[in-house]
Amino acid sequence: MLDAWSAYSKPVPSSCSELLTLFLQCCCIAVLTGGLLYNWMFSSLEYPFHLSSAIAVSFSLLLLLILFLVHPVRCMFTIIVPTLGTKQGRRLLLSTCFMIVAVNIIPNIMDNIKTILQVIKCICKNYSDSLLNSTILLGKASTQFGHQVKEVTDNMADNFLTPRNGHFQYAQVLIASQKIKDDFSAVELLVKQALLVANRVAAGFFLFYLLFESAWYLKSYLTNLRFDNIYITKKLEVLAVDKKAAHLLIHSPKKLIRSTGLKLSREEMVVCLVRMMLLTLVLMVTAVIIATDYVAFHLADTTMNEVAQFPTVPITLNIKYNAKISILPFISKLFSGVIIPGEQSIVNFERTYQQNLTFISADCTIKRPSPPNNFVALVVGMLYCIIYVMLFLETYAQRLCRKISASFFERQEGRRVQYLYGALLRKYNKKEQQLQQKLRADL
Repeated sequence: MLDAWSAYSKPVPSSCSELLTLFLQCCCIAVLTGGLLYNWMFSSLEYPFHLSSAIAVSFSLLLLLILFLVHPVRCMFTIIVPTLGTKQGRRLLLSTCFMIVAVNIIPNIMDNIKTILQVIKCICKNYSDSLLNSTILLGKASTQFGHQVKEVTDNMADNFLTPRNGHFQYAQVLIASQKIKDDFSAVELLVKQALLVANRVAAGFFLFYLLFESAWYLKSYLTNLRFDNIYITKKLEVLAVDKKAAHLLIHSPKKLIRSTGLKLSREEMVVCLVRMMLLTLVLMVTAVIIATDYVAFHLADTTMNEVAQFPTVPITLNIKYNAKISILPFISKLFSGVIIPGEQSIVNFERTYQQNLTFISADCTIKRPSPPNNFVALVVGMLYCIIYVMLFLETYAQRLCRKISASFFERQEGRRVQYLYGALLRKYNKKEQQLQQKLRADL
């Protein structure tokens, strides 16, 4: 492993075996990276198969050529690995979580809402049909009453719902329900497309930012001796021992960190806590969406079960009609000796009609509610657990980037160690001078 890393990190291989080892390593890295890129584009970002394959193959060949020929690019690409596993990896996993929620959970919520609307549509349809049948009974009764009774019942039917108006209102209910369904479908499609586009844009931004951040770190490491130079490395310890100044490391400032230590500094802990708070806010939003999925399913399932238990409501139409004729008093005087009563009943009619009012029938086809996918919620939860672990590993990844850069550019690492040693020596001498001046002033 040491020989393979030596061949990989050297600017120019020193033998044919190192050249072959370097080429094989670059081939493995290019093939693995191309496979991951294809899977990411095709499965997560939902790009077409041919486009994903073409980009992955082209990128693998280009990466093989660059890694094999350009030494700084090898270093930059190697720095990407710990960064990808922590900072940018956290962002990519968040992007994956958002895509999983957008593709699996949000459409399920929309489907369950559609089921509730379908139940409402069926209730309106059956209620309209039952009400229409009830009012038709009035028309049947009118044929038995005579002309006057028919006029009365027609007026009554007009006050409730005429058959023609009933069909018109039923058609309006169907049109309104279809419009609501189309609107929800359009909103669902728009949300899915918007989330997909946003995820692709965010993924592309994170990828380019990852390359930029690695290049910026390497450039700063090579040009600025003070950049990320706060580690007590083995080279610094050897240099201090050779200069007989090991006390510099014993009384080193608190901001210096041992590169091989696991303890986090106070500044590193504060940064981790801030990142954890921000991640918790995102987790809460995701949890609300997942909880909404369960709530929508519960409402849809409860609605269907309760509606199925609705009893049939019997309606009784009791029609009683009594028509009388009144004889004016002066007409009775014209017929002397004939007794004509003042009022005479000419029609006395009474009928009772039975009708059942149903809210939903078996003819109405309703799609069963879609239960939430527990596996999707479990995957999202596991991804968030990994992201939380990455928060703490990000600090160690920063130290690993420094070690990788030092392995690729040993001369530059020597200059950086010399600079840090000189800074510690000057600071120690300054403290000693201040202490001596204070002792002289006390004397």
